Amino acid sequence: MKNLSEYIKHLEKKNELKRITEEIDPKIEVTVIGEHYTRNNKEALLFENIKGSNFPLAVNLFGSKDRVSQAFGVKHINEHSERIEQLLKPPKVSGILDAMGMLPKFAELGKQLIPKTIKKAPCQEIVLKGDDANLDILPIPTLWPKDAGPYICLGSTITNDPETGSRNVGLYRLQKHDKKTLGMHWQLHKDGKRHEVKASQKKEKIPVAIAIGGDPATMYSASAPLPPGIDEYLLAGFLNKKPVEVVKCITSDIKVPAHAEFILEGWVDPDERKEEGPFGDHTGFYSHPGPYPVFHLEVITHRKKPIFPHIIVGKPLQEDWFLGWATERIFLPLVKLFCSEIKDMHFPAEGVFHNMLLVSIKKSYPGQARKVIHAIWGIGLLSLTKFIVVVDEDVDVQNPSETTFHALSNIDPKRDIVMDNGPVDVLDHASPVEGFGSKIGFDGTRKIEGESAIREWPEQVGIDQEKIDEILKKIKDN
Repeated sequence: MKNLSEYIKHLEKKNELKRITEEIDPKIEVTVIGEHYTRNNKEALLFENIKGSNFPLAVNLFGSKDRVSQAFGVKHINEHSERIEQLLKPPKVSGILDAMGMLPKFAELGKQLIPKTIKKAPCQEIVLKGDDANLDILPIPTLWPKDAGPYICLGSTITNDPETGSRNVGLYRLQKHDKKTLGMHWQLHKDGKRHEVKASQKKEKIPVAIAIGGDPATMYSASAPLPPGIDEYLLAGFLNKKPVEVVKCITSDIKVPAHAEFILEGWVDPDERKEEGPFGDHTGFYSHPGPYPVFHLEVITHRKKPIFPHIIVGKPLQEDWFLGWATERIFLPLVKLFCSEIKDMHFPAEGVFHNMLLVSIKKSYPGQARKVIHAIWGIGLLSLTKFIVVVDEDVDVQNPSETTFHALSNIDPKRDIVMDNGPVDVLDHASPVEGFGSKIGFDGTRKIEGESAIREWPEQVGIDQEKIDEILKKIKDN
């Protein structure tokens, strides 16, 4: 998919898009309608008549596993996982000639990943400056009754490291304070926050660009938990199998996705703060208000006929869970690099990403589940996970009911629970201190020698599948 319009046309062709022509208020009404369609596994929505704006608004674009896979150009998202797994496998070479033969493959991959700079871009077809650069023209929804104001929830915030110049693209909520400023919700553990701290140390304002829309993979890449210094648009290029096209901003050296719908250009003063929130977040609760940096708008650029994409967050299941599911699938091979015994992992919707992770492992020695628990608490943003449940490889962690049965059957609380303290998600309202609290791991694996020496571990009830098929065949034959 080259851009958002192309993706919307694709959905419409497959009867997965509904156009709403009635006038809809962006305050609350978009939420009620959009949430109804997401929770009932219905179509994506294009609101063509948003009160107070001349631009249409789209929601539920990623509201199912199938839709996310389509957005990334595959039948199932696991196709991308398999591509990554193949790349991570060490090449089988028998000599220097075989090794040299692998070089063109990696060179070609590099061409696919590196963003391509162009001079003339669709996202800059219309340029608004001065008083014309006004946030009031955008159809920004107010999602929930007690929200502090309208929020942009699917805007990619782009900054360059003040020291190295490397790009970071992050997905942060953006509260509209007034027609010229936004609240910049940079959390403690995010790269955007690190860039802000560096700018503060240099006593400089930091240029910021916010991209709204684009091709689905590029939009998604802002949410990907990549290591610091790794360009999110490299991931988007990998998913698209071609480089992301970028263009230089009008007011700064930041390069933005050329096929975005809107670009907001401006700056942040690291020493300026304004109260942001409350906001009804993906946790299902209102997050408390607090002091956050302020984005000052200078220029808006957009396509000639742009569409404003939006995502509704709140008590799960919402559209954002499906994007999280894509991350779970795409990044599984990378997690396996740190823990090769991991077979699968799953973030159940009820865990709102950071609260619970289910993991299956191929167990071969005593204490291995504990090792995996501690390892996960040391991997990137997985370090924020509050509850980890580890089970054996034959348990389907994509099925929380099955996982719960096996975990509860195998856990002795005194023996099989691991507790520790460490960083937790800033949005975790249960922790005694913001960003720091306790976490727990459960060893739900069957116990082997060295773990349960006193009693013999029982065998699970069941009948061989071949025997089941043989018996059921008798019924079919009759």
